Amino acid sequence: MSRWAETTFAGWGRVHEARSLAARPERMAELDAAFAADGSLLAHGAGRSYGDVALNGAGRTLVTTRLDRLLSFDPATGVLVAEPGVTFADLFRVFVPKGFVPPVAPGTGFATLGGGVANDVHGKNHHVAGSLGQHLEWIDLRLPDGTRHRVQRSNDAPLWRATIGGLGLTGVIERVALRMRPVTSNALTVRKRRIRDLDEFLAAFANESQTEYVVGWIDALARGGALGRGILETASPAAEDIVAPAPRGRRVPFDLPPFALNSVTVGAFNALYRRHVPTSGSTKPMTYEGFLFPLDAIHQWNRIYGRRGFHQFQCVLPFADGAPTLRRLLESIARSGRGSFLAVLKRMGQQGRGYMSFPTPGLTLALDFPNAPGATALIAELERITADNGGRVYLAKDGTLAPELLPVMYPDLPQFRALLDEIDPGRKFTSDMSRRLAIRSVQA
Repeated sequence: MSRWAETTFAGWGRVHEARSLAARPERMAELDAAFAADGSLLAHGAGRSYGDVALNGAGRTLVTTRLDRLLSFDPATGVLVAEPGVTFADLFRVFVPKGFVPPVAPGTGFATLGGGVANDVHGKNHHVAGSLGQHLEWIDLRLPDGTRHRVQRSNDAPLWRATIGGLGLTGVIERVALRMRPVTSNALTVRKRRIRDLDEFLAAFANESQTEYVVGWIDALARGGALGRGILETASPAAEDIVAPAPRGRRVPFDLPPFALNSVTVGAFNALYRRHVPTSGSTKPMTYEGFLFPLDAIHQWNRIYGRRGFHQFQCVLPFADGAPTLRRLLESIARSGRGSFLAVLKRMGQQGRGYMSFPTPGLTLALDFPNAPGATALIAELERITADNGGRVYLAKDGTLAPELLPVMYPDLPQFRALLDEIDPGRKFTSDMSRRLAIRSVQA
């Protein structure tokens, strides 16, 4: 294994940073030395989590990006066995020509499979497919004491539920068995149409409940009768392949100045973006990657928010009170004038399998806020509204949540803590997030 070296890591939002001793193993056999080293440990993938979930300041960080081998694939069952550093982009690149795609994919193809398990990621098809943990056969896990264990839902239910969505705190994922989904082509038929307001959005979600992929873009600055206006995108598997041009891979060459993003510039962008869809709507074929990972074509897009970085807030609100609560959130954001041009609304389906899984049936809203004065106060208001109405925030995106809200949002936290105390009494696996949110139980 490479030597431990002082390295600075940052969340994708560029607000949270951590200085850590880091190593990048090439083979699984090298993990023995990592587990024998003094100090705390945490696995780190591609660094696409927004906040501090994958940071371990003053501890050790095991970078898994070179543990990226595809070990086996059975086309009869669709079961793939892979190492944790494999990215979702790798899976599409290799398996779409074979007639398979990952059943679930997050919003970026750069995320790793190990990170996907640790955060129980979901995608634009959660309402029909659920989250990643619902498509796993088993997980090979290196436990905090250094032993290897194959974790399965049938015979290791507590450890299974603690590892899926477990924020990397149960150990290092060595291998994952994932059921891939067969497809008929490399393409989706994508339809876009304008939506007038929030009521129309919610009605459209209900009408599209059986469509494979459904996502909404919202103009977060719109107010009054236009509150919640935006664009609805739906997509279904296409019957035939398409020939798509290779993505250009544009890059944001420098950090934008703080004044570049304000209510005027964002408002202008939102108006233009909404008008790019004709009043009659549009239909066209797109590759899976083009539809699922639109921002991946803009490398280092997080530099748009400047050196100070940004926060992403994502919540899910139960259906029972979801519409009025969502309206309150959007009204607060619109009043603040801080709404970003990346505001996404989706409908979520079944509950995730992990103790700390984010997905639960309801409506999920996600948007960015530049890291400017007043931003954290606004996010704290949104978090409180979310908690008071039975919702939760997505910990893969979080960097601001108050510790007292965590058990309110995640009622299975006591079971998670108990499992961590059982398998890791010495607290070998920790993170900046676990310390900030007091995820571990208080030691006597």
